[in-house]
Amino acid sequence: MAERTKLWIADRMKDLMSRKSIDKIHITEICREAEIERSTFYYHFQDKYDLVAWIFFQSTHKTDLLDVQSAAEDLRRMKKDIRFYKHAYEDTSQNALWPYMLKYFTDKYTELAREKANTEDLDEQTLFSIRLYCYGAVGMAKEWILQDSVTPAETIIRMMFRSMSEQLYQLYFRTDESGQ
Repeated sequence: MAERTKLWIADRMKDLMSRKSIDKIHITEICREAEIERSTFYYHFQDKYDLVAWIFFQSTHKTDLLDVQSAAEDLRRMKKDIRFYKHAYEDTSQNALWPYMLKYFTDKYTELAREKANTEDLDEQTLFSIRLYCYGAVGMAKEWILQDSVTPAETIIRMMFRSMSEQLYQLYFRTDESGQ
């Protein structure tokens, strides 16, 4: 039941953000649109920024970040919700979506690197390369979602992968002797 309520609230927020920017939306308005009490909203979310971050995480948490098709499908899903993401990206407050996205992808790629390297201890250069790649990938995804109506999502993902440092690319995509 709680998950359905969160999804309902999220859908109402996406509706609101398709019409106006997040800074123009108040909790009272979200509650009115979702036909819920303020206490219900605050039971599920800390604030409207937490809600926007949850919407983003819901759409990406099942994505295989190292698979072209899976990552491209995620980009297409974001592009489909272009009005929501346009307003989310426009927000420059201290609670903007950008830092949430950056942390999410940095954490996910760090976790994948630890799995691939079979260690918890990644060297400083690898951690820096992951952060650098994530800054670029999140920025290029934003640019593609908001401005590019021609380039296929798969092409964008392949270009992102090829833009990784050689060290990261080898770590994430190398094959063992059996070709796996």
